[in-house]
Amino acid sequence: MDMTTCLKSLLLAIQQYRGGRTAQNAAQLHKQVEEVSGLKCDQLLSSGQALPRECVSGLVELAGNPNTSPNMTSSIISLLAQLACDDDSREILHSSYSLTSTLASVIHCHSATPGEPLVLQCLQVLQKLTYNTRIFQSTNNIHELIAFLMTNIQSHNEDIIMPCLGLMANLCRDNHSVQSHIKSLNNVKPFYRTLINFLAHNSLTVVVFTLSILASLTLNEKVGEKLFDAKNIHQTFQLVFNIIVNGDGTLTRKYSVDLLVDLLRNPKIADHLSRYQHFSACVSQVLGLLQSKDPDSAAKVLELLLAMCSVSGLRSLLCEVVFKPAAPKLRTAGLGLDRGRKTETGLALVQWLSLPVEGAESCSLQALQLLNELLEEALGAESVSECVLSFVEMLLPVLLGLLRGLEAAQGDAHLRKQCHRITHVTSLLLNILHINSSFNCHPPGSDNDLSQVYADALLKTLELMSKLRQQVKDMETSFYRMLQDQRIVTPLSLALTSHHRERVQTGLSLLFEATPLPDFPSLVLGESMAANNAYRQRESELSVKRVAVQEGPPSSILDSSCGSRRSVYCLADRIQNGLELQEQVKDSHVSDIIDVYEQKLSAFASKESRLQDLLEAKALALSQADRLIAQYRFQRAQAEAEACKLGCLLKEAERRREDLQSELSGQVLEVERCKADMEELLQHNGRLQKDSEEHQSLKGVYNALLNRFNESERLLKELQAAHISLTKQSDTLRKNQEALTLQHEKMASVLEEREQEIRSLRADLQQKNSDITGLRELNKTEQARKDASIKASSLEMQKSTLATKLKQKEDELNKHSSMIAMIHSLSGAKQKNEVNLSL
Repeated sequence: MDMTTCLKSLLLAIQQYRGGRTAQNAAQLHKQVEEVSGLKCDQLLSSGQALPRECVSGLVELAGNPNTSPNMTSSIISLLAQLACDDDSREILHSSYSLTSTLASVIHCHSATPGEPLVLQCLQVLQKLTYNTRIFQSTNNIHELIAFLMTNIQSHNEDIIMPCLGLMANLCRDNHSVQSHIKSLNNVKPFYRTLINFLAHNSLTVVVFTLSILASLTLNEKVGEKLFDAKNIHQTFQLVFNIIVNGDGTLTRKYSVDLLVDLLRNPKIADHLSRYQHFSACVSQVLGLLQSKDPDSAAKVLELLLAMCSVSGLRSLLCEVVFKPAAPKLRTAGLGLDRGRKTETGLALVQWLSLPVEGAESCSLQALQLLNELLEEALGAESVSECVLSFVEMLLPVLLGLLRGLEAAQGDAHLRKQCHRITHVTSLLLNILHINSSFNCHPPGSDNDLSQVYADALLKTLELMSKLRQQVKDMETSFYRMLQDQRIVTPLSLALTSHHRERVQTGLSLLFEATPLPDFPSLVLGESMAANNAYRQRESELSVKRVAVQEGPPSSILDSSCGSRRSVYCLADRIQNGLELQEQVKDSHVSDIIDVYEQKLSAFASKESRLQDLLEAKALALSQADRLIAQYRFQRAQAEAEACKLGCLLKEAERRREDLQSELSGQVLEVERCKADMEELLQHNGRLQKDSEEHQSLKGVYNALLNRFNESERLLKELQAAHISLTKQSDTLRKNQEALTLQHEKMASVLEEREQEIRSLRADLQQKNSDITGLRELNKTEQARKDASIKASSLEMQKSTLATKLKQKEDELNKHSSMIAMIHSLSGAKQKNEVNLSL
């Protein structure tokens, strides 16, 4: 499934989930988020399309909604973190979609459970989002986020301390409003103590984060002066360099470089670093990171080197380290160069600047800027080392290669990156053009000296600028400014006097553009072209002379003996003395000898004429040189006079600077106090503004409640009247209910009696039915009754017999009883009674 279809499905799922937060809609949205996460989302936000913007806006809104489930919020944040893949996308998410405020609100909602995975995820995304991004204090939920970070940094939860420190380092760096807010808090001193304790932590990343926060908050305060004083700063340098070289990863190295760059902005710390005894060794180790293939690490190393170049005391040291000769195995490896000793670090820089702009644009541009700074320092010295000259020879064909292959069909973004790099390449070439005389060798694959190579590079750049001046902003101004530069004379004169048609045409087109300009050095261009022509003429004559010297006599003469050579010389003498030639015509070699000398004489005549022209051109060049020398001497005298004047002014300015420095320190303190008072007043004003807004809102709420109260009171009166009438109705209904209850009870009793009668009637009816059934069997039972009566009569007789026997037995029993009574009469009345009872 392509990206457009997935985004449409995602937008539809977002809308459905907004309409109803059912389990089915949530599952569909989660599915669509996972599908988009599985696709390549590079530069999706920077494309400017409406569909991605709507999707991202909806996702950010859902992520910031407290009613969204944590699992759904986590999936959305993961997708948004994947979209923040480059600097442009992170800036768009921060500024256009307020993702920073949204994540801060999510953290604030779950601040009671800081160890929750969702909170950790938000902290990690915020750390990625706020890196090198200015966060204003007025941003929503920033104060709550800072309070959360300070609270959890001082906790004992190791899982949350590191992301909180990294995010705090991002918020504090180059952000005076956030720094002032933190310093104004009541718990800032315990926070400082906690940070100082973290300096002894076993994790290098925690140490780097802590140093970055302390440098941002305390560098210009008493705490910072104690932490970064002369006693501790060298240990800090060693620690930071060790972390950069042997860090825990790219993240630690990135923050270490940022820390050192921030420290270099302080003049005292920069001076300490310039006098650091292990500086060259540390920088050599840092430069070794350029040998890796990681563009992120290389970009941070180049950023650090550029920051060091801004310190005057470090530029010369960097030049010594960068242009230091490499080991023999690295002198020519990889670039096919076999002249001089190349530098290992220089090779790494050349490799980074020659990479394609796609994917390593920042590294290429930073390498060009660094080389521009370093070569300006190295070539501007009184004596240029052979290593530097050899490095420039190696660099030149690479720079020429960067000026080729510009294709607009690859897109505007690619064209923009190429133009940025060509601008830096042109600047570098212009800076090293003035040392052309130092090079006297040919680059590999070239058919001319380095002057022509420089000319080709600059003319190609000017031709490109001429074609793009209507499409690129300020390109036309830069183009005409470069045409009026004095340094353009050399490449333009070489092009106009070249024997290549393409170069001449390019030079003529640029000359046509430059001639109407007021400051175009046309006179100097003419003199340079004349000097080039004279130089070419002299070279051609010398080449002819070398060819003539190398020429020998014909093969027939070379095969002759020494005697014949002597006869030739004698013949030549006779010819010069005007003797007759008829005698020598007989010799078989005379005609050949005459032809040889005629050719030589004609060659000498042509050479004489060329030498005469060369002398005239040389005389013209000497006159021009004398004029230029006179102009130079005059300009030098003016420069020396101006230098003396400037020296006096410099001394006066130095004295005034010392006077103003003391005043400035007092003014700085006053400004600091004014800033603090202003911050306090602004905060107080903000609180008053909030109170005023709350008062206005409460006043509106009060008026609304008052209207509601009057309306409620009117409704209450109406309800009271209705209540009285309803009470009367209720009494009447209650009496009616009582009467009806009595009637109901009577009817219930009557109904019970009726039901009893019905049950009795049903019993009688059943009895009647049983009687009817019994009568139907009467005939059958009559015979049985007769039989039973017979049996009864016989049983009656048996009964009488048994009765007689029973009576006899009773009489016997009575006798026995009387006998027993007489036996026990002696045992007392009580025993007698018991016996009777037992009997």
